Amino acid sequence: MAKLKIGGTWAGVLEVDLDSWTIPLLREEVAKRSSCNPHSINLICGGKILKDSDGDHKLSQLGIKNNAKILATRICAEEGKSIKQEIMAEEERAAATALAERHADGSLPVEDFNIEVEDQSGKKVHLGSETDQRAIMMGLMLDANGKRLIRQGNHKDALEVLTMAEEAFSLCDPKLLELIDNVPIMQINMVWCYFMLRDISWLSEAGKRLEMAREGLERSHGKDSLRLRLLQGGRYPELALHLRLELLEGVVAYHSGRLDKSRAALTSAKVKFVQLQVSDEALSFVMSMGFKERHAKRALRMNNQDVGAAIDFLIEEKAKKVQKQEEDIQRRNEIIFLPQGAKAVWDDTFKKAVDLQILKELVTVG
Repeated sequence: MAKLKIGGTWAGVLEVDLDSWTIPLLREEVAKRSSCNPHSINLICGGKILKDSDGDHKLSQLGIKNNAKILATRICAEEGKSIKQEIMAEEERAAATALAERHADGSLPVEDFNIEVEDQSGKKVHLGSETDQRAIMMGLMLDANGKRLIRQGNHKDALEVLTMAEEAFSLCDPKLLELIDNVPIMQINMVWCYFMLRDISWLSEAGKRLEMAREGLERSHGKDSLRLRLLQGGRYPELALHLRLELLEGVVAYHSGRLDKSRAALTSAKVKFVQLQVSDEALSFVMSMGFKERHAKRALRMNNQDVGAAIDFLIEEKAKKVQKQEEDIQRRNEIIFLPQGAKAVWDDTFKKAVDLQILKELVTVG
């Protein structure tokens, strides 16, 4: 029998069989000792929430060992229904992906989409010509689908989709792409696919892509990410991204025989990895304020594990999201469709939406 040290809603030691106990069984036992409903208990171990969705996996299969420390916290009843909600969310995401794929050939006119791209300061980037708009739309759709395939572990198909995204972005004005970091991040994701496919033939190509990614990130984020950190109020939004970049650079350098460069890159990556570790106590405290695990972790990592700063950041993000929704509603209300009766005079032109802001500017110049 192994011993698990429980803290939080109930403090004590549980003796369990790691090869037979599951997460639901552990949750039920902790809830019983805490005198509360199992659905209102969160279990956190090693910075991760233990979820019932792990199914029949035994505790030993999930990496839980003898003398492991587990933090038990109370959550609201609404969060207690997370399993069903997560399944529904996955179905919604799949439906959204299918919708994006349906239009991925660019068959619909660009006017049917409200595409807005923002730079690191949150300012809208003017997309320029219709060709640029189509290229951006195609590139972002394919890039999003590629990331989805990576999360599913389908790296071979992900690489093919990301290659198509790269081709789509290549049709866009290069100066426009310098303002955003989508393409450098896409290069890193492509090298990650090479790494996961364990194909040594991609070694030379991987090195070139990582060089392009580093140059691209420096252009959009500034030297040592100074520009991005200034815009983000001194926060560290790029830390995980640079961890992945340096990890891959270290692997490529090692297999290329450049051991000194490999050692330096991997040492730097290790430092960043340590910085990104989130303590169970900090995570539990931020989540107790009503924030979800994913958002709480991101906020803590961006704010160098400062709980107060992380909560302030999440509140700011929520306020910005509400403001953005209000602006989108206002903008949508300013888009008008001309009546069908006008078609006889102007043919098919009036099937398109008219932007009132642009219309007013044209009226002022006569």
